Amino acid sequence: MMRNNQTFEQERHRKPDLSMRATIGLCIAIFACLTSGCASLTNPVLNGIPVRLLPDDVLCSPTREKMQTIPLSLLGQQKPDDYVLAAGDVIGVFVAGVFPMTQADQPLPTPPVYFPSQIDPLGAGLPPSLGYPVTIRHDGSLALPLIEPISLDGLTLEKANERIRAAYLDKGILQPGRESVLITLMQPRQVRVLVFRQEVGGFSAGGRGDISGNNLKQGTGHIVDLRAYENDVVNALAKSGGLPGLDTFAGVFIFRGGQSNPALSSTLPNLQPGNERAALSELDVKTDYIPVRWSSGEPLPFAPEDAILHDGDVVLLEARVQELFYTGGLLPAGEQTLPRDYDLDVVEAVAQIRGTMVNGAFGGSNFTGRLIQQGIGNPNPSALTVIRKTANGGQIPISVDLNRALEDSRERILVHPDDVLILQETRGESVARYVNDVFNFNVFFRVFAGSTGAGSAGVNYVPASR
Repeated sequence: MMRNNQTFEQERHRKPDLSMRATIGLCIAIFACLTSGCASLTNPVLNGIPVRLLPDDVLCSPTREKMQTIPLSLLGQQKPDDYVLAAGDVIGVFVAGVFPMTQADQPLPTPPVYFPSQIDPLGAGLPPSLGYPVTIRHDGSLALPLIEPISLDGLTLEKANERIRAAYLDKGILQPGRESVLITLMQPRQVRVLVFRQEVGGFSAGGRGDISGNNLKQGTGHIVDLRAYENDVVNALAKSGGLPGLDTFAGVFIFRGGQSNPALSSTLPNLQPGNERAALSELDVKTDYIPVRWSSGEPLPFAPEDAILHDGDVVLLEARVQELFYTGGLLPAGEQTLPRDYDLDVVEAVAQIRGTMVNGAFGGSNFTGRLIQQGIGNPNPSALTVIRKTANGGQIPISVDLNRALEDSRERILVHPDDVLILQETRGESVARYVNDVFNFNVFFRVFAGSTGAGSAGVNYVPASR
């Protein structure tokens, strides 16, 4: 009998323990069910390294704001006050009684007049010319009747006239005071270059074309003839498709005498932006490079004569490689473009792609102008994780507190190319949002939406719909 009483007492004291364990187990099961789909509680991406614990070499970024864009005027050349003759120039020559030659009993002819459109379809800007066309030979000399070839290389038209007159006077062919010599510029010498343009449709760092459907013309080639003192980069680009938008191009390659290199001409049309230097490193050709942007305060990275083109040169207009970063989580998922001219920090990046920030998760109806978020508003998500690639090919998750970043500039780290920005709620924000969704504290909703009369706003506890 004594043993039965002891057994009964033990069982009676054991029941509360079993009941407590069952209650705790049930609560754990319910909590697990409620939070099983919550990314802020189950996603390991939240376990990033806080910004304040990272070294500077991970956080540093190229300073785009210290770069300046090159003026297009620096890609041209300044014309001299007087045209200087050289091989290839076509000049109009008239020497009375000598060129053209006439019989003694015939009257002296008058010099013919040529207008630019008669001898050069692209002769805009040239004045009318007098005389008969004669081309300056490759050695810079001019051949005329009755005298030895005269070197005119490096002379102005005025000096050339004096030299030709002196040559005929020295030979006694013309009489002093009665000589009539006219020298005019009929057609300036020309330089023929080949221009390849990597037309931007655009290109990303991975070499992919833009998915926006723009007309992509990679590697278009143009043969361009440039007159003397217009044989420069800016005129070559203007006559091969128009001046480029400098925000879409990275620089200009100039391959000296590249038209005589068959390997170069076959390689350029197939180049991908950003890979030019590696692909061209094995080609035996002298190359000058003019970047579109360079650091402020530093001297120009090229000499003025580098912009001047010569016969047989090849020009490559290099497309700018777009630098991208990626977004996900509570941010609109997608591929974003980093600006070229200024640095972008994490707060600016979230605002630029219209991510939620300090709005209490209220929404608005553009049709009615009314707030459509029920309850007292959800906590604003503030857990931003930046997944950044490292130099050795790995990656590191960086934890950024957006709330702190709005107050502390040190938390506003710059966005790097290829960064992945994932915005999530903290665990506390997730629990608070879930409680609000379940119990639907609609005090503010009723006040703003006007669903009840003045002063009748209250708190309703409504089970969440399933």
